[in-house]
Amino acid sequence: MKKQIAILILFLVPWCIQGCGEGTSTESSGNQVQPKKLSGQSAVQDADSNPNVVQVAVSSSDHSTLVAALQAAEYVDALTNVGPFTVFAPTNVAFDQLPKGTLESLTKAENQRRLRDILEYHVLLGVYKVEDFVHNRKLGTADGRSVLVSKSEDGSVTINGAKILGTVSASNGIIHIVDQVLLPE
Repeated sequence: MKKQIAILILFLVPWCIQGCGEGTSTESSGNQVQPKKLSGQSAVQDADSNPNVVQVAVSSSDHSTLVAALQAAEYVDALTNVGPFTVFAPTNVAFDQLPKGTLESLTKAENQRRLRDILEYHVLLGVYKVEDFVHNRKLGTADGRSVLVSKSEDGSVTINGAKILGTVSASNGIIHIVDQVLLPE
């Protein structure tokens, strides 16, 4: 009996210690705001399908600020359930380039509509691959405004001056990783 209790303790103690170390940090560094855990439809995981644009962003450590902004603007479900669309996804470094305090101000409840407008400015309806972009062409965004595409001779593309650093396909669209936050005029 003592041997069984000792074995049980050997298994339970590490498990309890591991559980004590779990938790989420709410600290932010620089302009970064930490994302919350997804819930509802956006939290559904399907091992058989490709991830949607939100799941791709959540899985990228370079886009935690974008995910937090999507959550603060209550825009996660819209990008989870519909499509196809093209998303210009600023990196955490891009958000850090905003003036100090800008992101913190935008993620406050009273600025939710403004934040959502900015995020919608990063979304095009339909799928636009890099090779589909035409130089000096304006494309309509989800917020009703437009962005200007510039394409150089070497094939590199900028959107309102933000350089596309890479592209990731998703089940409901495509994501172009950009080095700047796009701000509507």
